Amino acid sequence: MGCTSCATGTDGQPKGCKNNGTCGTDGCNKLTVFDWLSNMTLPANMEPFKGVEVRFKNGRKHFYLNSENFSLSIGDIVATEADSGHDIGIVTLTGELVRVQMKKKKENPNPEVLPKVYRRASQKDIDIWQKVRDKEAAVQKRSREIAIRLGLQMKISDVEFQGDASKVVFYYTAEERVDFRELIKEFARTFNSRIEMKQVGFRQEAARLGGIGSCGRELCCSTWLTDFRSVNTSAARYQQLSLNPQKLAGQCGKLKCCLNYELDTYLDALDGFPKSDVKLATEKGMAVCQKTDIFKGLLWYAYEKESGSWHQLSLEKVNEIITVNKKGKKVASLEEFIEEIVVPDKELFSNVVGQDSLTRFDRPKQNRNKRRNKGKSQNQNKGVKRGGNKSGNQPKSKNKNRNRKPQKNAK
Repeated sequence: MGCTSCATGTDGQPKGCKNNGTCGTDGCNKLTVFDWLSNMTLPANMEPFKGVEVRFKNGRKHFYLNSENFSLSIGDIVATEADSGHDIGIVTLTGELVRVQMKKKKENPNPEVLPKVYRRASQKDIDIWQKVRDKEAAVQKRSREIAIRLGLQMKISDVEFQGDASKVVFYYTAEERVDFRELIKEFARTFNSRIEMKQVGFRQEAARLGGIGSCGRELCCSTWLTDFRSVNTSAARYQQLSLNPQKLAGQCGKLKCCLNYELDTYLDALDGFPKSDVKLATEKGMAVCQKTDIFKGLLWYAYEKESGSWHQLSLEKVNEIITVNKKGKKVASLEEFIEEIVVPDKELFSNVVGQDSLTRFDRPKQNRNKRRNKGKSQNQNKGVKRGGNKSGNQPKSKNKNRNRKPQKNAK
Protein backbone atom coordinates (compact mmCIF):
# COMPACT_ATOMS: atom_id res chain seq x y z
CA MET A 1 0.00 0.00 0.00
CA GLY A 2 1.56 3.27 -1.10
CA CYS A 3 1.35 6.70 0.49
CA THR A 4 -1.24 9.32 -0.44
CA SER A 5 1.14 11.13 -2.78
CA CYS A 6 1.48 7.97 -4.89
CA ALA A 7 -2.27 7.77 -5.55
CA THR A 8 -4.10 8.92 -8.67
CA GLY A 9 -5.38 12.41 -9.21
CA THR A 10 -8.88 13.65 -10.01
CA ASP A 11 -8.33 13.12 -13.73
CA GLY A 12 -7.20 9.53 -13.23
CA GLN A 13 -3.51 10.26 -13.91
CA PRO A 14 -0.92 8.97 -11.40
CA LYS A 15 0.59 11.66 -9.23
CA GLY A 16 3.96 9.96 -8.79
CA CYS A 17 5.97 9.69 -5.60
CA LYS A 18 6.44 13.26 -4.34
CA ASN A 19 8.32 12.05 -1.27
CA ASN A 20 11.18 10.42 -3.20
CA GLY A 21 10.70 7.19 -1.27
CA THR A 22 10.69 8.85 2.17
CA CYS A 23 6.98 8.36 2.86
CA GLY A 24 7.69 5.67 5.46
CA THR A 25 4.98 3.25 4.37
CA ASP A 26 7.52 1.29 2.31
CA GLY A 27 4.77 0.17 -0.06
CA CYS A 28 5.92 1.89 -3.24
CA ASN A 29 9.57 0.92 -2.92
CA LYS A 30 11.49 -1.63 -4.93
CA LEU A 31 12.81 -4.87 -3.46
CA THR A 32 10.53 -4.68 -0.42
CA VAL A 33 10.71 -7.74 1.85
CA PHE A 34 7.79 -9.02 3.89
CA ASP A 35 8.71 -9.86 7.48
CA TRP A 36 6.97 -13.20 7.93
CA LEU A 37 8.65 -13.73 11.33
CA SER A 38 7.26 -10.58 12.94
CA ASN A 39 4.38 -12.37 14.72
CA MET A 40 6.53 -15.21 16.07
CA THR A 41 7.99 -15.06 19.57
CA LEU A 42 11.54 -16.12 20.37
CA PRO A 43 12.39 -18.85 22.87
CA ALA A 44 12.95 -17.74 26.45
CA ASN A 45 16.73 -18.22 26.42
CA MET A 46 17.32 -16.48 23.07
CA GLU A 47 18.09 -12.77 22.62
CA PRO A 48 16.73 -10.86 19.62
CA PHE A 49 19.12 -10.21 16.76
CA LYS A 50 20.57 -6.70 16.93
CA GLY A 51 21.11 -6.25 13.21
CA VAL A 52 18.75 -4.19 11.06
CA GLU A 53 18.46 -3.76 7.32
CA VAL A 54 18.34 -0.17 6.06
CA ARG A 55 17.35 0.87 2.55
CA PHE A 56 18.67 3.88 0.68
CA LYS A 57 17.94 5.30 -2.75
CA ASN A 58 16.96 2.93 -5.60
CA GLY A 59 16.89 -0.22 -3.52
CA ARG A 60 20.45 0.06 -2.16
CA LYS A 61 20.46 -1.84 1.14
CA HIS A 62 23.01 -2.36 3.90
CA PHE A 63 23.04 -4.04 7.31
CA TYR A 64 23.73 -2.10 10.51
CA LEU A 65 24.10 -2.84 14.20
CA ASN A 66 21.51 -1.52 16.62
CA SER A 67 24.01 -1.22 19.46
CA GLU A 68 21.87 1.17 21.54
CA ASN A 69 18.84 -1.16 21.37
CA PHE A 70 16.54 1.43 19.82
CA SER A 71 12.93 0.34 19.42
CA LEU A 72 12.97 0.26 15.63
CA SER A 73 10.25 -0.96 13.29
CA ILE A 74 9.85 -1.14 9.54
CA GLY A 75 9.52 2.33 8.02
CA ASP A 76 11.50 4.24 10.68
CA ILE A 77 13.99 6.82 9.40
CA VAL A 78 17.39 6.44 11.06
CA ALA A 79 20.84 8.04 10.90
CA THR A 80 23.51 5.46 10.14
CA GLU A 81 27.29 5.37 10.16
CA ALA A 82 29.07 6.34 6.92
CA ASP A 83 32.69 6.73 5.79
CA SER A 84 32.57 10.38 6.77
CA GLY A 85 29.59 11.86 8.54
CA HIS A 86 26.30 10.04 8.61
CA ASP A 87 23.70 8.84 6.14
CA ILE A 88 19.91 8.74 6.31
CA GLY A 89 17.92 5.63 5.41
CA ILE A 90 14.69 3.74 6.06
CA VAL A 91 14.52 0.56 8.12
CA THR A 92 13.19 -2.33 6.01
CA LEU A 93 13.79 -5.36 8.24
CA THR A 94 14.36 -6.08 11.91
CA GLY A 95 14.71 -9.20 14.01
CA GLU A 96 15.65 -12.72 13.00
CA LEU A 97 14.81 -12.25 9.33
CA VAL A 98 17.83 -9.92 9.08
CA ARG A 99 20.06 -12.86 10.04
CA VAL A 100 18.43 -14.94 7.29
CA GLN A 101 18.98 -12.19 4.74
CA MET A 102 22.63 -11.84 5.72
CA LYS A 103 23.22 -15.56 5.22
CA LYS A 104 21.43 -15.41 1.88
CA LYS A 105 23.63 -12.55 0.69
CA LYS A 106 26.73 -14.22 2.15
CA GLU A 107 27.38 -11.49 4.69
CA ASN A 108 29.18 -12.05 7.96
CA PRO A 109 26.38 -12.94 10.43
CA ASN A 110 28.37 -11.49 13.35
CA PRO A 111 26.60 -8.19 14.12
CA GLU A 112 29.61 -6.76 15.98
CA VAL A 113 31.49 -6.09 12.72
CA LEU A 114 28.61 -4.11 11.19
CA PRO A 115 28.46 -0.29 11.09
CA LYS A 116 26.22 1.24 13.73
CA VAL A 117 22.88 2.98 13.80
CA TYR A 118 23.52 6.35 15.44
CA ARG A 119 19.99 7.44 16.31
CA ARG A 120 16.52 7.98 15.05
CA ALA A 121 16.53 10.74 12.47
CA SER A 122 15.48 14.10 13.89
CA GLN A 123 13.33 16.58 12.01
CA LYS A 124 16.44 18.58 11.12
CA ASP A 125 18.05 15.47 9.61
CA ILE A 126 14.93 14.72 7.57
CA ASP A 127 14.69 18.31 6.29
CA ILE A 128 18.30 18.29 5.10
CA TRP A 129 17.82 14.87 3.55
CA GLN A 130 14.71 15.86 1.58
CA LYS A 131 16.35 19.12 0.48
CA VAL A 132 19.35 17.38 -1.08
CA ARG A 133 17.13 14.68 -2.61
CA ASP A 134 15.16 17.38 -4.43
CA LYS A 135 18.41 18.73 -5.91
CA GLU A 136 19.52 15.41 -7.44
CA ALA A 137 17.70 15.84 -10.78
CA ALA A 138 19.23 19.28 -11.39
CA VAL A 139 22.69 18.07 -10.33
CA GLN A 140 22.44 15.10 -12.71
CA LYS A 141 21.53 17.36 -15.62
CA ARG A 142 24.37 19.76 -14.84
CA SER A 143 26.88 16.91 -14.47
CA ARG A 144 25.94 15.49 -17.86
CA GLU A 145 26.51 18.87 -19.48
CA ILE A 146 29.97 19.08 -17.93
CA ALA A 147 30.86 15.54 -19.06
CA ILE A 148 29.76 16.29 -22.63
CA ARG A 149 31.74 19.53 -22.69
CA LEU A 150 34.87 17.67 -21.57
CA GLY A 151 34.32 15.06 -24.30
CA LEU A 152 34.22 12.03 -21.99
CA GLN A 153 32.73 8.80 -23.35
CA MET A 154 30.56 8.04 -20.33
CA LYS A 155 26.95 8.27 -19.24
CA ILE A 156 25.97 9.55 -15.81
CA SER A 157 22.89 7.50 -15.03
CA ASP A 158 22.12 8.56 -11.46
CA VAL A 159 23.16 10.89 -8.63
CA GLU A 160 22.83 10.22 -4.91
CA PHE A 161 23.50 12.64 -2.05
CA GLN A 162 24.61 11.43 1.33
CA GLY A 163 22.08 12.11 4.08
CA ASP A 164 24.12 14.92 5.67
CA ALA A 165 24.83 16.55 2.24
CA SER A 166 28.59 16.11 2.73
CA LYS A 167 29.16 13.84 -0.29
CA VAL A 168 27.70 13.27 -3.76
CA VAL A 169 27.94 9.88 -5.48
CA PHE A 170 27.77 9.83 -9.29
CA TYR A 171 26.86 6.49 -10.90
CA TYR A 172 28.07 6.16 -14.48
CA THR A 173 28.39 3.56 -17.22
CA ALA A 174 31.16 3.39 -19.79
CA GLU A 175 32.40 0.79 -22.25
CA GLU A 176 36.05 1.82 -21.87
CA ARG A 177 38.22 3.27 -19.16
CA VAL A 178 37.52 6.95 -18.50
CA ASP A 179 40.00 9.49 -17.17
CA PHE A 180 37.77 11.73 -15.08
CA ARG A 181 40.39 13.50 -12.98
CA GLU A 182 39.53 16.85 -14.57
CA LEU A 183 35.84 16.00 -14.25
CA ILE A 184 36.09 15.49 -10.47
CA LYS A 185 37.84 18.84 -10.03
CA GLU A 186 35.12 20.65 -11.92
CA PHE A 187 32.40 18.78 -10.04
CA ALA A 188 33.96 19.81 -6.72
CA ARG A 189 34.08 23.46 -7.78
CA THR A 190 30.52 23.42 -9.12
CA PHE A 191 28.73 21.49 -6.35
CA ASN A 192 30.91 22.43 -3.34
CA SER A 193 30.96 18.90 -1.97
CA ARG A 194 33.07 15.77 -1.89
CA ILE A 195 32.74 13.74 -5.08
CA GLU A 196 32.71 9.96 -5.50
CA MET A 197 32.47 8.21 -8.88
CA LYS A 198 31.03 4.67 -9.05
CA GLN A 199 30.97 2.67 -12.25
CA VAL A 200 28.05 0.28 -12.61
CA GLY A 201 27.21 -2.28 -15.25
CA PHE A 202 24.43 -1.95 -17.75
CA ARG A 203 22.29 -4.45 -15.85
CA GLN A 204 22.75 -2.49 -12.62
CA GLU A 205 21.84 0.70 -14.45
CA ALA A 206 18.58 -0.81 -15.70
CA ALA A 207 17.85 -2.03 -12.17
CA ARG A 208 18.34 1.44 -10.72
CA LEU A 209 16.27 3.22 -13.37
CA GLY A 210 13.51 0.61 -13.68
CA GLY A 211 11.04 0.24 -16.53
CA ILE A 212 8.55 -2.06 -18.27
CA GLY A 213 9.78 -5.15 -20.07
CA SER A 214 8.51 -6.73 -23.28
CA CYS A 215 6.30 -9.03 -21.19
CA GLY A 216 4.32 -6.01 -19.96
CA ARG A 217 5.52 -6.23 -16.35
CA GLU A 218 8.12 -4.32 -14.38
CA LEU A 219 11.72 -5.34 -14.87
CA CYS A 220 12.78 -8.28 -12.72
CA CYS A 221 16.07 -6.58 -11.83
CA SER A 222 14.24 -3.56 -10.38
CA THR A 223 11.58 -5.49 -8.42
CA TRP A 224 12.88 -8.77 -6.98
CA LEU A 225 16.05 -9.96 -8.74
CA THR A 226 19.14 -9.32 -6.63
CA ASP A 227 21.83 -11.48 -8.25
CA PHE A 228 22.80 -11.00 -11.89
CA ARG A 229 23.95 -14.28 -13.38
CA SER A 230 25.69 -14.43 -16.73
CA VAL A 231 23.43 -15.23 -19.68
CA ASN A 232 24.86 -16.92 -22.78
CA THR A 233 23.45 -17.45 -26.24
CA SER A 234 23.57 -21.18 -25.57
CA ALA A 235 20.54 -20.71 -23.30
CA ALA A 236 18.56 -19.51 -26.33
CA ARG A 237 19.85 -22.39 -28.45
CA TYR A 238 18.79 -25.01 -25.90
CA GLN A 239 15.30 -23.48 -25.83
CA GLN A 240 15.24 -23.35 -29.65
CA LEU A 241 14.71 -19.61 -29.81
CA SER A 242 15.60 -17.55 -32.83
CA LEU A 243 18.93 -15.80 -32.31
CA ASN A 244 17.51 -12.36 -32.94
CA PRO A 245 19.35 -9.80 -30.80
CA GLN A 246 16.41 -7.40 -30.89
CA LYS A 247 14.13 -9.99 -29.26
CA LEU A 248 16.65 -11.56 -26.90
CA ALA A 249 18.12 -8.31 -25.54
CA GLY A 250 16.55 -6.39 -22.69
CA GLN A 251 16.51 -2.67 -21.97
CA CYS A 252 20.07 -2.88 -20.69
CA GLY A 253 21.28 -4.03 -24.11
CA LYS A 254 22.35 -7.43 -22.74
CA LEU A 255 20.64 -10.80 -23.00
CA LYS A 256 17.47 -11.05 -20.94
CA CYS A 257 17.83 -12.58 -17.49
CA CYS A 258 14.62 -14.58 -18.01
CA LEU A 259 16.44 -16.83 -20.49
CA ASN A 260 17.91 -18.64 -17.49
CA TYR A 261 14.58 -19.23 -15.74
CA GLU A 262 13.49 -22.32 -17.73
CA LEU A 263 16.93 -23.42 -18.88
CA ASP A 264 17.26 -26.18 -16.27
CA THR A 265 13.89 -27.64 -17.26
CA TYR A 266 14.92 -27.74 -20.91
CA LEU A 267 18.24 -29.36 -20.07
CA ASP A 268 16.50 -32.07 -18.05
CA ALA A 269 14.09 -32.72 -20.91
CA LEU A 270 16.92 -32.92 -23.46
CA ASP A 271 18.68 -35.74 -21.57
CA GLY A 272 16.56 -38.36 -23.35
CA PHE A 273 17.00 -36.78 -26.80
CA PRO A 274 19.94 -37.56 -29.09
CA LYS A 275 22.33 -34.74 -29.87
CA SER A 276 21.56 -32.64 -32.90
CA ASP A 277 24.84 -33.57 -34.60
CA VAL A 278 24.02 -37.32 -34.57
CA LYS A 279 23.22 -38.54 -38.09
CA LEU A 280 21.01 -41.49 -39.03
CA ALA A 281 22.50 -43.99 -41.52
CA THR A 282 20.04 -45.31 -44.09
CA GLU A 283 20.39 -47.02 -47.45
CA LYS A 284 19.11 -43.82 -49.10
CA GLY A 285 21.82 -41.78 -47.44
CA MET A 286 22.66 -40.00 -44.22
CA ALA A 287 19.85 -38.10 -42.48
CA VAL A 288 20.47 -34.94 -40.47
CA CYS A 289 18.34 -33.55 -37.64
CA GLN A 290 16.55 -30.36 -38.64
CA LYS A 291 14.20 -29.63 -35.75
CA THR A 292 13.25 -30.95 -32.31
CA ASP A 293 10.00 -30.59 -30.40
CA ILE A 294 10.75 -31.28 -26.75
CA PHE A 295 7.17 -31.11 -25.51
CA LYS A 296 5.69 -33.51 -28.08
CA GLY A 297 8.75 -35.77 -28.28
CA LEU A 298 9.12 -35.39 -32.07
CA LEU A 299 12.14 -34.92 -34.31
CA TRP A 300 12.39 -33.94 -37.97
CA TYR A 301 15.11 -35.44 -40.16
CA ALA A 302 16.03 -34.83 -43.78
CA TYR A 303 18.42 -36.57 -46.15
CA GLU A 304 21.61 -34.69 -46.96
CA LYS A 305 20.76 -34.73 -50.65
CA GLU A 306 17.11 -33.80 -50.04
CA SER A 307 17.28 -31.08 -47.40
CA GLY A 308 13.97 -29.61 -48.49
CA SER A 309 11.83 -32.61 -47.50
CA TRP A 310 11.59 -33.32 -43.78
CA HIS A 311 10.41 -36.54 -42.19
CA GLN A 312 8.69 -36.50 -38.80
CA LEU A 313 9.81 -39.24 -36.41
CA SER A 314 8.99 -39.96 -32.80
CA LEU A 315 11.72 -40.12 -30.17
CA GLU A 316 11.32 -43.89 -29.77
CA LYS A 317 11.80 -44.52 -33.47
CA VAL A 318 14.89 -42.30 -33.61
CA ASN A 319 16.47 -44.15 -30.68
CA GLU A 320 15.62 -47.43 -32.41
CA ILE A 321 17.42 -46.31 -35.59
CA ILE A 322 20.45 -45.14 -33.58
CA THR A 323 20.61 -48.53 -31.84
CA VAL A 324 20.64 -50.27 -35.22
CA ASN A 325 23.38 -47.93 -36.51
CA LYS A 326 25.56 -48.66 -33.48
CA LYS A 327 25.54 -52.32 -34.49
CA GLY A 328 27.02 -51.36 -37.86
CA LYS A 329 23.79 -51.79 -39.82
CA LYS A 330 21.67 -49.41 -41.85
CA VAL A 331 17.93 -49.11 -42.01
CA ALA A 332 16.18 -49.11 -45.35
CA SER A 333 14.74 -45.59 -45.18
CA LEU A 334 13.17 -43.09 -42.84
CA GLU A 335 9.75 -43.56 -44.44
CA GLU A 336 9.43 -46.97 -42.78
CA PHE A 337 9.54 -45.41 -39.31
CA ILE A 338 7.09 -42.57 -39.92
CA GLU A 339 3.97 -42.82 -37.78
CA GLU A 340 0.81 -40.90 -38.39
CA ILE A 341 0.13 -39.10 -35.15
CA VAL A 342 -3.55 -38.33 -34.74
CA VAL A 343 -4.14 -35.20 -32.72
CA PRO A 344 -7.53 -35.39 -30.96
CA ASP A 345 -9.82 -32.44 -31.40
CA LYS A 346 -10.06 -30.51 -28.18
CA GLU A 347 -13.53 -29.44 -27.15
CA LEU A 348 -13.34 -25.72 -26.51
CA PHE A 349 -16.72 -25.57 -24.70
CA SER A 350 -18.80 -28.18 -22.98
CA ASN A 351 -22.29 -27.68 -21.57
CA VAL A 352 -21.66 -29.03 -18.06
CA VAL A 353 -24.48 -27.24 -16.22
CA GLY A 354 -27.32 -27.74 -18.70
CA GLN A 355 -27.40 -24.19 -19.97
CA ASP A 356 -29.13 -23.41 -23.23
CA SER A 357 -27.45 -21.85 -26.18
CA LEU A 358 -26.71 -18.15 -25.96
CA THR A 359 -28.40 -17.63 -29.33
CA ARG A 360 -31.67 -19.36 -28.42
CA PHE A 361 -33.63 -16.07 -28.68
CA ASP A 362 -32.12 -15.04 -32.00
CA ARG A 363 -34.50 -15.50 -34.94
CA PRO A 364 -32.90 -16.93 -38.05
CA LYS A 365 -32.72 -14.51 -40.92
CA GLN A 366 -35.08 -15.26 -43.84
CA ASN A 367 -34.60 -14.47 -47.44
CA ARG A 368 -36.52 -11.41 -48.61
CA ASN A 369 -37.88 -13.18 -51.68
CA LYS A 370 -39.19 -16.06 -49.56
CA ARG A 371 -40.91 -13.69 -47.16
CA ARG A 372 -42.44 -11.74 -50.08
CA ASN A 373 -43.79 -14.88 -51.76
CA LYS A 374 -45.07 -16.14 -48.42
CA GLY A 375 -46.96 -12.89 -47.85
CA LYS A 376 -48.56 -13.01 -51.29
CA SER A 377 -49.77 -16.56 -50.81
CA GLN A 378 -51.29 -15.66 -47.46
CA ASN A 379 -53.18 -12.74 -48.98
CA GLN A 380 -54.49 -14.94 -51.78
CA ASN A 381 -55.75 -17.51 -49.29
CA LYS A 382 -57.50 -14.84 -47.26
CA GLY A 383 -59.21 -13.51 -50.39
CA VAL A 384 -60.48 -16.92 -51.38
CA LYS A 385 -61.91 -17.59 -47.92
CA ARG A 386 -63.80 -14.28 -47.92
CA GLY A 387 -65.47 -15.12 -51.23
CA GLY A 388 -63.07 -13.38 -53.51
CA ASN A 389 -61.81 -14.66 -56.79
CA LYS A 390 -58.51 -16.27 -57.34
CA SER A 391 -56.89 -12.99 -58.13
CA GLY A 392 -57.66 -11.81 -54.61
CA ASN A 393 -60.13 -9.00 -55.61
CA GLN A 394 -63.23 -8.55 -53.47
CA PRO A 395 -66.64 -9.12 -55.23
CA LYS A 396 -68.65 -6.03 -56.10
CA SER A 397 -71.77 -5.39 -54.01
CA LYS A 398 -75.08 -5.29 -55.88
CA ASN A 399 -76.68 -2.69 -53.65
CA LYS A 400 -74.17 0.07 -53.33
CA ASN A 401 -76.46 2.24 -51.20
CA ARG A 402 -77.54 -0.52 -48.81
CA ASN A 403 -75.48 0.71 -45.89
CA ARG A 404 -75.99 4.41 -46.53
CA LYS A 405 -78.12 6.44 -44.10
CA PRO A 406 -81.27 8.12 -45.55
CA GLN A 407 -80.74 11.80 -46.18
CA LYS A 408 -83.34 14.38 -45.16
CA ASN A 409 -85.02 16.31 -47.93
CA ALA A 410 -83.77 19.77 -48.25
CA LYS A 411 -86.36 22.47 -47.65
